[in-house]
Amino acid sequence: MTDSELMAFSEEVGLALKAQGATVTTAESCTGGWIAKVLTDISGSSAWFERGFVTYSNEAKSQMIGVREETLLNHGAVSEPVVVEMAIGALRAARATYALSVSGIAGPDGGSKEKPVGTVWFGLACANGQGFTYQECFAGDREAVRRQATAYALQLLWQQFLQNT
Repeated sequence: MTDSELMAFSEEVGLALKAQGATVTTAESCTGGWIAKVLTDISGSSAWFERGFVTYSNEAKSQMIGVREETLLNHGAVSEPVVVEMAIGALRAARATYALSVSGIAGPDGGSKEKPVGTVWFGLACANGQGFTYQECFAGDREAVRRQATAYALQLLWQQFLQNT
């Protein structure tokens, strides 16, 4: 997605959140706050964007949104159990309607055979108890992986909770 496409889609997401009277929060690692940035680039976003957590380190994940140290040790930061705990923790801390969480390996370093560069896990949580997780492996350099992860996270929020608004 280009910057203008990302902005247009963010606006669509915001309109749907506003129509529902819903709020969203983000818990981001590899995207470094990019999801929160594109959402808050939209005028009026304070009506539906609650807050964002940039939890790049494991310590931040634990301190800010309650990811358990055992989960991080047993599964690693880039894992399904961690994004689940990130989404639930952000949802609780922000008292939002929806939470998006992202943790991945943007590169160029940090990949392994099991988790190559471009591997990103996504978590979604809803105040009504619904939750979803997804994993993707994106191609490209660090910026390309982060941009694709940002766009994909917004698409997941749209598809799971907003498209019928």
